[in-house]
Amino acid sequence: MPRVSHVVASLRRKKRIFKKTKGFWGGRSKLYRTAIETLRRSMRFSYRDRRDRKSDFRQLWIVRINAACKENNISYSRFINGLKKASILIDRKILAELAVSDAHTFTELVKVAKKALEAVVAPAPKPKKTKKISVKAKK
Repeated sequence: MPRVSHVVASLRRKKRIFKKTKGFWGGRSKLYRTAIETLRRSMRFSYRDRRDRKSDFRQLWIVRINAACKENNISYSRFINGLKKASILIDRKILAELAVSDAHTFTELVKVAKKALEAVVAPAPKPKKTKKISVKAKK
């Protein structure tokens, strides 16, 4: 009986790995075991960095919005607070795009935010707590 070597399956498996490691340096793209290790490592980095990308972009947007806010004499936190009080629901991605490409519109948003902050009236002072007097009934 002939010996079974699974050549077709193993070559297909190796081809799939080498296709993914094409462009890696040296043995990392030519040696099967090294290629597998490198591929697993690169996949871990890809998985991690896909999650990190979201916070990286958020940080970038905040930096851009903050820079545009400084030009309009308002802090970032007061600007965001003013927008929330004015019931303007524009996310940071769009705000950053406006800050970079359309400064006039961003300035109008700053004016709206400042107006909303000024419109907020200081809360009325809370009444002082009074002591409860309990009256005992006479027997």
